[in-house]
Amino acid sequence: MVALPGSWAGWPHIQDCVHCGLCLASCPTYLATGVEMSSPRGRIAMVRALGDGRGLFSPELVGHLDECLGCLACQEACPSGVVYGHALEEAREAIGEHYERTAGDRVLRWVLESLFPFPSRLRWAIHGLYWYQRLGLSRLARTSGILRVMSPWLAQMEALVPDVPPSRERDALPEVTPAVGERRARVGLLTGCAQRYLLPGLNRATVRVLCRAGYEVVAPTGQGCCGALHAHGGDLEEARRMAKALIGTFEDARVDVVVANAAGCGAAMKAYGHLLRDEAEWRSRAEAFSARVRDVSQVLAEVAWNGELGAVPVSVAYHDACHLAHGQRVRTEPRVLLAQIPQLRLVELTESDVCCGSAGTYNLLQPAMAHRLLDRKVEYIRQAETDFVAAGNIGCLLQIQLGLRQAGSRTRAVHPVELLDWALYGMPVGER
Repeated sequence: MVALPGSWAGWPHIQDCVHCGLCLASCPTYLATGVEMSSPRGRIAMVRALGDGRGLFSPELVGHLDECLGCLACQEACPSGVVYGHALEEAREAIGEHYERTAGDRVLRWVLESLFPFPSRLRWAIHGLYWYQRLGLSRLARTSGILRVMSPWLAQMEALVPDVPPSRERDALPEVTPAVGERRARVGLLTGCAQRYLLPGLNRATVRVLCRAGYEVVAPTGQGCCGALHAHGGDLEEARRMAKALIGTFEDARVDVVVANAAGCGAAMKAYGHLLRDEAEWRSRAEAFSARVRDVSQVLAEVAWNGELGAVPVSVAYHDACHLAHGQRVRTEPRVLLAQIPQLRLVELTESDVCCGSAGTYNLLQPAMAHRLLDRKVEYIRQAETDFVAAGNIGCLLQIQLGLRQAGSRTRAVHPVELLDWALYGMPVGER
C-alpha cells in the first residue's frame, strides 16, 4: 500500500470542502447506511489524506470509494462549490495506478470496459443475446437459477437485459433525416453504445420527434463511445481518446447542436472542456464542442407544438436521472415537455432525484448496494400508482424496469421522448 504525493491532481478539486455536512442528506449511500465513510464528507476526508500523504490505499478505503455512485447529488448540494465528481474520477485513476485489485474484480472490470463502450463488439454480443432469448434459454436460466449458481454477476447482467429487438430494428439510423417543414437547425444525435441495440426504438422516436419539430437530424454511422464509462471508472486516458474521436466525428458532420437522449452521455460530453483542459491542441475544440451539447429535453421544451400533440391519457411519475438533474442541472425541461401532452397526468415522485442504483455499470460492480437503492426507488414508484415512470437515461430505464418486474408492478419505464412521440404519432397498441 502506498500514499500519493501532495501534488496529486485530484487535490485542488476538494480544497474548498469545509466539512459542513450539508451533502449528507443528498447522498444515496449515506441514506442507505448511515455510515460517515459512505458519505461525500467521509470520502473527501479519505481523498484528502491520500493527497497530502497521510492516507494509504487500503481495501477499506478503496471499498468506500468504489461504493460511491458518482451521482453528483453532493456536488449540487455543496454550498462551497466543491467539484466532487472530478476528484472522484481522479481518485479512481490513482487507485488503478497504485492499488492491486483482486483477480476477479480485475477480470470483471476488463470485460465491462472492453465490451460496453465498443459498439462494433457489442453488436455481436447483442445478436447472440437475441437468439439466447428467442430459443428460450433465457427463460430456462431464470427459472432454474443456474446463472446465480455459476456467477451472480452474470445473473445480474442477464436480468437487466430487456427483450432484444429483431435485427431489422437494430439497423443503423439513416445518416441524415430531413426536417419536417421549415428547417430550424441541423442537429447531431449521439446514438449511444448499448442503447442503439437494446433500445433502438428510443433513438428512432428521438429522430421522429426532432424532425417533426423542424430539425434536420444527423446520426453519423461511425460514431463511437462518449467515454463516460471509462471516465467514471478512472481510466481517464481512454476517456480522452474516445472524447477526441467523438469531437472529430461531429465536427465533420457540421452540426449546430449535438443532442443526447442519455443523461450520462450528455453529462460526459458537456465535461470535455475539463477532460481535455491540459492539451493545448484540443482544449478550445473540446470547449466549443461541449458548448453545443444539449439534452434532448432542453431542445424539445422550447418547441411550441401549436395543437399538434394528441392525447396520451396516462399517468406518469418522473424520475430525475442523476447526470441530468445533478450533472447537467436539467430538471424543469423534461417536466415542461411532459406537461404539454394533452391528458397526460404528471405525478411528482418522492425522492425523484435520488439515484436508482444504476449509475453506469455500478449495478454490476456493486450489486448489493444497487439493489438496496432500487428497492427504495421502486417502493416510491409503487406508492405513486402511475401507469408509467419516465426517465431520461437508458441505465435508469433498464434498472427501474428490472425492479418493477421483480416487484410485480404494472408500472412501466419509458423515456419522456417516447411519450412525446406517442402524442405525435399515436400510442402503440400494447401501451394503451
